[in-house]
Amino acid sequence: MAARVVYTDLDGTMVGPRGSFWHTAGRDLTHTPAAALLELHRAGVHLVLVSGRTLDQVVEAARIFAADGAIAELGAVVSWDGGRERHRLPGELPEEHAGRTPMSVMAELGIVERLVAEHPGQLEWHAPWHTTHDTDALLRGRVDPVAVDAWLAERGLGWLTLNDNGAIAATSRMTLAPDPAPPHVYHLMPRGISKGAAIAWDLQRRGLAPEDAVAIGDSVSDLEMAPAVGRLFITANGAAVDGMAQRLAAVPNATATEAPMGEGWAQAVLASLR
Repeated sequence: MAARVVYTDLDGTMVGPRGSFWHTAGRDLTHTPAAALLELHRAGVHLVLVSGRTLDQVVEAARIFAADGAIAELGAVVSWDGGRERHRLPGELPEEHAGRTPMSVMAELGIVERLVAEHPGQLEWHAPWHTTHDTDALLRGRVDPVAVDAWLAERGLGWLTLNDNGAIAATSRMTLAPDPAPPHVYHLMPRGISKGAAIAWDLQRRGLAPEDAVAIGDSVSDLEMAPAVGRLFITANGAAVDGMAQRLAAVPNATATEAPMGEGWAQAVLASLR
């Protein structure tokens, strides 16, 4: 059955190199994603953008792509009605910090500074984009999220978790130690906040069931959308990341597209309409 709503990640999924909607992973020009988006809108299927970007950034992108809603900061905020309505998910932020932003709590406790010191040359702020995040500490580097979570738990900070939001290209602005492996973007944030939890909340708000929805992504964090929807598509660039094949095999409703980034996104969209 055709989907009634499509939830999609942005970077590395709907948009490709340098955030372009008009370029393939190989940086050739293409109209394929735009044609698929047009067909999606003509079919009357709602589009909701789901991203690690800030709410203002995702709402602006939603206007450009004529999306019906925006989920920002990896599931921390659900927004609709052009950004005028919004709902924040607190996750497992301790009750003693209720009413505060997770970032203000992390700053007070010096958590990021301690974590970076523990991984010299392997972790740093994802500058300059980190400055506008309220819910998560936006980082980049090459670390093991499972090991980081264990480190946090040992220090009584188990309410936090490090989410891997996919690989990015290394640039001259980074101060990470040289390494042939691409750095990844990470979100340090309260447990219980995820793209999947936000989608589940939004579907309930819409009066829809999981089988009415499809999700599209490219990273490990996007696998968390699978339980909330009928089908999950992971674009080929995400499926090719080390360890992703095994993870995908454990998710029964997940499928990898043949093409990467925008072209793979278009394949997923068209499959969602049938």
